[in-house]
Amino acid sequence: MKRELGIARCGLACCLCGESEHCAGCDSGDCPDKDRCVNRACSLERGIAHCFDCSEADCKKGMLQKSKPYGFTAFARRYGEHALLDCLERNEQQGVVYHREGVVGDYDGFADVEALAHFIRTGQR
Repeated sequence: MKRELGIARCGLACCLCGESEHCAGCDSGDCPDKDRCVNRACSLERGIAHCFDCSEADCKKGMLQKSKPYGFTAFARRYGEHALLDCLERNEQQGVVYHREGVVGDYDGFADVEALAHFIRTGQR
């Protein structure tokens, strides 16, 4: 885990991304999607660092339409970014995989935000 990359504006875990060898995260200015990213544009417009800093809790713009970034954002809003990073790091050490095949991993496939939050907290389904 490259903790220093932290959490992307949309809630994805840059710190665990398989592209972290080549990408310095969405705030580096080098992200190839920076000009197309709805969440980056919105958070910059609002003057906030992350979607979890926004008061619009039920927003589904851009990447927040997907369960993983939406769930990570909800978790960080509730418990804080450091708690999310701590859980992700612990889970990785216990064998939880962020990206297994391509971009799909153990945090994907949750239909319920609370079930994903439980998995983030415990590393168990």
